[in-house]
Amino acid sequence: MSALPYVSVVVPVYNEQENLEPLTRELTEVLAGVDRPYEIIFVDDGSTDASPQKIEELQQLNACIRLLRFKKNCGQTSAFDAGFKAARGEVVITMDADLQNDPHDIPAMLPFIGQYDLVCGWRHKRNDNFVRRVSSRIANGIRNKLSGEDIQDVGCSLKVFRREYAQRLKLFTGMHRFFPTLVKFEGGRVAEVKVNHRPRKFGTPKYGISNRIMRSFLDLLAVCWMKKRYLAYIIEEQK
Repeated sequence: MSALPYVSVVVPVYNEQENLEPLTRELTEVLAGVDRPYEIIFVDDGSTDASPQKIEELQQLNACIRLLRFKKNCGQTSAFDAGFKAARGEVVITMDADLQNDPHDIPAMLPFIGQYDLVCGWRHKRNDNFVRRVSSRIANGIRNKLSGEDIQDVGCSLKVFRREYAQRLKLFTGMHRFFPTLVKFEGGRVAEVKVNHRPRKFGTPKYGISNRIMRSFLDLLAVCWMKKRYLAYIIEEQK
């Protein structure tokens, strides 16, 4: 931990105790192959199960693991924001704790950083039930139509940022769904890479259809407003 990491992996955690050990094992194997210093930042979002204790156990085995623990559940955007602010690596990777994102996709995404400032995973073959797949496709289409974006899969949490762009983002609740647009607000370049998507083995989804449709739509209206009002001046000369 004395050397600054090159990669910071930020993982929001909410009641995922069964997934943490296999996720850490996979991440450790993959990041060892990258052969650069790394840190894994688990952000516990007010879990009511044994997730925090499990992370503390994993810390005893791997000094590269860090734990941020919220006093209460604050949501995924807050967890990402806290992780971004704590990250020390030049590259920040975000992913879910449910094992549906595949850590083995990370080495293929990293080389795009430099040419791009954000590389988004695109789950081109979804391993979700029919209702979740259809609802996500419809929501993604509406989001792109109204926001003027062309991102295939905004909802994929597996993303790779240049740290300066992750830390520039001005986030509000629900804004994690609009990371590509927010990075573009800051002048960043965004790309998508096809990634694997695995079925959930343990636990249950924390974000269902009923609890996100209206919220997502209201957030989308806010982002559309921001896009029209965002300050984008360029100083040509200063004397």
